[in-house]
Amino acid sequence: MNFQTYLQNHFVCLDGGMGTLLQARGLQSGELPERWNVTHPEEIIAIQQAYFDAGRNVVATNTFGANALKFGAEELERIVMCAVANARTAMQKSNGTQEKFVALDIGPLGKLSKPLGDLDFEDAVSIFAETVRLGVRFGVDLILIETMNDAYETKAAVLAAKEHCDLPILVSNAYGADGKLMTGATPHAMVALLEGLGVTALGANCSLGPKQLRGVAEELLAHASVPVLLKPNAGLPCVKDGCTHFDVAPDEFSEELYALIQKGLRIAGGCCGTTPEYIRALTAKQPECLPLTPKTETVVSSYSHAVTFGDEPVLIGERINPTGKKRFRQALVEGDMDYILNEGVRQADAGVHLLYVNVGLPEIDEPQLLTQAVCELQAVLNLPLQIDTADPVAMERALRRYNGKALVNSVNGKEESMRAVFPLVQKYGGVVIALTLDESGIPDTAEGRVAIAQKILDTAKTYGIDKKNLIFDPLAMTVSADNRSALVTLEALERIGRELGCYTSLGVSNVSFGLPNRDAINGTFFALALERGLSAAILNPHSAEMMRTYLSFCALHGLDENCAHYVEHIGNYTLTATDATQKAEAVSGASDLQHAIIKGFCERAGSLCKALLETVAPLEIVQNEIIPALNTVGQGFEAKTVYLPQLLMSAEAAKSAFEQIKLALPQDSGASRGTVVLATVHGDIHDIGKNIVKLLLENYGFTVIDLGRDVPPEQVVEAAIAHQAPLVGLSALMTTTVPAMEETILLLRKEAPSCRVVVGGAVLTREYADRIGADRYARDAMETVRYAEEVFA
Repeated sequence: MNFQTYLQNHFVCLDGGMGTLLQARGLQSGELPERWNVTHPEEIIAIQQAYFDAGRNVVATNTFGANALKFGAEELERIVMCAVANARTAMQKSNGTQEKFVALDIGPLGKLSKPLGDLDFEDAVSIFAETVRLGVRFGVDLILIETMNDAYETKAAVLAAKEHCDLPILVSNAYGADGKLMTGATPHAMVALLEGLGVTALGANCSLGPKQLRGVAEELLAHASVPVLLKPNAGLPCVKDGCTHFDVAPDEFSEELYALIQKGLRIAGGCCGTTPEYIRALTAKQPECLPLTPKTETVVSSYSHAVTFGDEPVLIGERINPTGKKRFRQALVEGDMDYILNEGVRQADAGVHLLYVNVGLPEIDEPQLLTQAVCELQAVLNLPLQIDTADPVAMERALRRYNGKALVNSVNGKEESMRAVFPLVQKYGGVVIALTLDESGIPDTAEGRVAIAQKILDTAKTYGIDKKNLIFDPLAMTVSADNRSALVTLEALERIGRELGCYTSLGVSNVSFGLPNRDAINGTFFALALERGLSAAILNPHSAEMMRTYLSFCALHGLDENCAHYVEHIGNYTLTATDATQKAEAVSGASDLQHAIIKGFCERAGSLCKALLETVAPLEIVQNEIIPALNTVGQGFEAKTVYLPQLLMSAEAAKSAFEQIKLALPQDSGASRGTVVLATVHGDIHDIGKNIVKLLLENYGFTVIDLGRDVPPEQVVEAAIAHQAPLVGLSALMTTTVPAMEETILLLRKEAPSCRVVVGGAVLTREYADRIGADRYARDAMETVRYAEEVFA
């Protein structure tokens, strides 16, 4: 029986931890565990056999970090070959009678993708693909992508698997205590992305214990139509007698998981700190799976959050579109990306839920510019995007690089259109806007438009696209040319919702072409459409008439509790659109340079700073412009209103401004606020968190001595003494390397007793940091900055 078939009707038990068990068998700090597949196969086989004997169904190969960034081609091939062979041997030697499968285990690469890091998305796909090809060649049964803390890297790994095999793909992400990934994604957003990509199952692992991950698991179960998996740690780590222990015993662990299995969890296992005893305790309960309950919600997502249709009307900002916009067309031709980004920011500030993106002009390279616009908009904003193009090549490139589940504009009832668009949606995911026209044109009747909608539904089904991933546009025609056209559109809109059970969208302003005072017509038509059940509107969010209609509708239909949203925002729309914009900017109190840094406009921040230096002293700009802007973003990050990608893009914009400051300052200006030594501890090769801390510290004016990753304690101490650094920051992601962090702190206490130590990393807690002697535990990069400010005050 293959894994896909088995999963349909059975609960699946995965294995537990590997790293801590290898450490107990002699794996040294800093030694790569994947090499043990070749040098110590008997140890790997013994551990995997013990898991099989404990009742698990799936053994993960010891290839979590087996990728081309760590190993040369020949060594990587040998490691994967031996890893698969070891797992097969363990399966054969096991006494268990349950169904058994071998999964190729794939973990994160340890680098952030552009624009937040230096790893190109396609390079990430290629690196993952090499490992996938080897695993398939040597005979695995499924792919297990796990411990991913970035939605974009997760997508790269899934695409690599999809493009190089037809095996089942299980995906598991590492969520923090706030219930989000490191880069901000909610469980709902990851369900949208991963189901769109067509994975077999999805879930969560690592970081936390079963109690702490309960909320994440319940949110996944609430939204996922595919099986959900969970592999928690054995609670939180602590140090006892010089060794790392975890605070959840096997019985408690299995009880927590069993409670979630009774709520629908279909796949379970353990991560850091768990052993065969944990798996045996779980399988002893003989868990049975509940039938899957397909979810019918229509949802799109960005890298951070999901937007669900049907809860309330969805507003889609229409302004990133060259139609009728001379200045915007000029920006496209000139490649003025700052102008495009500013249009996006202004609409986001106006309250839209999605941004419409169309850059189609005959004189430009649309595939290149559309992809660039999508990537750069997602670098500074966390709104989902509606990607509009008639060019299938441009659509594929943009969808491939999109970080989330996009709204795709559009398909229609023409066979040629459906053949071009549906395969792209099937591969990359997305919700498709479907226009109710076909080879015969736009029907004059509502009945004709509903018939085309049904044809599109039927054809989409043959591509495996469910109706929840289709939103129908019954086409708003200009009422000045046909005074019955609006009535036909409204009737079709209502019937599509009532008879087909689908959501609808309209480009509202199309109705008023050729008429004076268009906003009056648009606002009234919008109100009529909302009353007929319109789900989403593409509109100008700077139109006072449209926004008054939206706010009033939500208040009158019980969608705005205590009319709070209406009361807060209606005052903005008693003015003209221009006045409202000026008022919003005046209230913000941010200068042009501060605004550029807050919004993450790198080029603009640099040019504004350069111009400001002509009249303002460099250090005055730092104190009065750059630091306040960074503080605004930092406070938003701490309040969970700003996410990591936005924080990093703001830091990059500040960096651009600082480059101009450095050019204007004398070399011996002594502008640094102090020196901090940073390192990822010995044995740990994950440096994403450390690199984020470095970037922020530098942009707050600190000098950073970055020692890199896998740094021995002696090297950290030498650097702290040589640079007379009052503060050292240590990072660790792996539980097996936390003892090296404690060793480093002990050596610092001995050799540099006045030096303070701040620690961070996914495996750490405040209690754990206290036990190993750190001065401060930083739960995120901003807390490290705040502590540095205390130290150097």
